[in-house]
Amino acid sequence: MKDLFGKKKRYASIPSEAGKKDVPEGLMQKCQGCQKIYYQKEMQKNLNVCPDCGHHHMITAYERIDSLFDEGTFEEWDKELLSENPLDFPQYEDKLQKDRVKTGLNEAVVTGVGTIHGVRTAVAVMDARFRMGSMGSVVGEKITRAIENARMEKIPVIVFAASGGARMQEGILSLMQMAKTSIAIQRLHSENGLFISVMTNPTTGGVSASFASIGDYNFAEPGALIGFAGRRIIEQTIREKLPDDFQTAEFQMKHGQLDKVIPRCEMRDTLGTILSIHQTGGADFETSTGI
Repeated sequence: MKDLFGKKKRYASIPSEAGKKDVPEGLMQKCQGCQKIYYQKEMQKNLNVCPDCGHHHMITAYERIDSLFDEGTFEEWDKELLSENPLDFPQYEDKLQKDRVKTGLNEAVVTGVGTIHGVRTAVAVMDARFRMGSMGSVVGEKITRAIENARMEKIPVIVFAASGGARMQEGILSLMQMAKTSIAIQRLHSENGLFISVMTNPTTGGVSASFASIGDYNFAEPGALIGFAGRRIIEQTIREKLPDDFQTAEFQMKHGQLDKVIPRCEMRDTLGTILSIHQTGGADFETSTGI
């Protein structure tokens, strides 16, 4: 009788290990900023930005492209280019293959062309899931080709940086991409081409010291880590404690290194407005603004 009429517990029991396995993987996502838990689909609808605290989580290259370009207009360039192992670095090829399987990408950057608010625009979008977005020979080549294509077509180019820097497994060949991408941008500028740089989390090392910092417009997403050397190395070198917000997008904006910090949900419209202005203003607008 006790089993039939006994009082029921008013609290939920802790799920067993077997019960936890019944919860579909990837259903929930914890915000890295406020630690609140959301349905992953809810977060994805908000472009992976926390609805409560506004923390900007990582977004894939193709998700970013879908959020920016007019539907059905994006055409990818140079997807077939693959990195090799020119220095015979141990296990490098295996790591590349694992990242290809994990991310569905052939490299750490996706390039192509499409329209944003009707303006034909070239783009390079880095993806930090692939080798931490490090820039090797193929990444540098794809970005350079995108800039060169934009120059020849006389259209703007936007690069979204997300990188830990140069790819150590390719040594000097990786470092050479800093010069190659920067020269391509200089050639674009010499013909009054428009280059917009958008720095996302993280933008560090050789990428921050080359093409990412020389846009006609330099933008960033909120909270993005932007810098060359790491915080600990700098503190050890100068023997001083750095501010808590050091190397954040907001810190860079405050000290004149950025033109604007743009929330992800506003990125498409902001870029669309700038692209439209340059379409109508042409060379006179560029000359009058010093761009």
